[in-house]
Amino acid sequence: MVSLRFPFSFSQPARQTQTPSATSRPYNAVAAALTVASAAAAAAAAAVAGVAVFSKDSTNPKHPFLEEALNFFFANRTTVPLLGSLSLAGSSDPVVDSRTGVSFPSVLADSRRLLGIGLRRKTILGLKNIDVYAFGVYADNNDVKKFLGEKYQKLSTSEIKENREFTDDLLENDISMTVRLQIIYSKLSIRSVRSAFEESVGSRLQKFGGSDNGELLQRFTSQFKDEYKIPRGSVIELARERGYVLRTTIDGKEVGSIQSKLLCRSILDLYIGEDPFDKQAKEDVKLNLVSLLQK
Repeated sequence: MVSLRFPFSFSQPARQTQTPSATSRPYNAVAAALTVASAAAAAAAAAVAGVAVFSKDSTNPKHPFLEEALNFFFANRTTVPLLGSLSLAGSSDPVVDSRTGVSFPSVLADSRRLLGIGLRRKTILGLKNIDVYAFGVYADNNDVKKFLGEKYQKLSTSEIKENREFTDDLLENDISMTVRLQIIYSKLSIRSVRSAFEESVGSRLQKFGGSDNGELLQRFTSQFKDEYKIPRGSVIELARERGYVLRTTIDGKEVGSIQSKLLCRSILDLYIGEDPFDKQAKEDVKLNLVSLLQK
């Protein structure tokens, strides 16, 4: 197992003093404080950790605070600052995110390589941060070279990073890709997931296709039926198959397929678009795509 450690923190991250190895990242500030990995790291993170553990209690058992607050705020996007990058060049071992302990396969469907790992984190009323799910972004090796190779393989890493068309080309072309969501928050309900996608995917559909896409949004969100349970450790995969077919699976069971280029772009934009859930994950994806193109 390859263990890649990602720092994860609030808006004012406390930097670690240790130097990461080639196959690992430093723990985030909150994790360091909780595990008492070092006195210096714990002291640096104490103020932030103190805020993180503070939460509001509800005296009404019919309305548990965290679940209700999560349902209300889950659709709001939060940018998470991360330090360093993820390099997966040539590795076939599973990759472990040390922030969460979540393990991601390095390859899906034989040829879709893991390009980046991110974390969907929510802030509840500005008082408590919740890790909702970790996600991995995958792309098919051959499709990447087929659709992007001619235009980008001769460019340097810095040129591609500065090229605004690169992400658009990745989103627009018929490249087989998968976003794998692995649930962390144990109280997350399928209703919350459905509500969150109604907000986030709905805004992207409107951004790319105008306001007349309510039926398409309803077709997608209706796949997340109340009968499905998603305890901690559950896996949701959103895969763009050839022909711009979005295939959704929950714990390995296909729950729906929708042919729509607009929907595929809207889903992927949440994770690697202009305003992604995790900015560093997007940068990792770009850097590892460059590596694939230059091989």
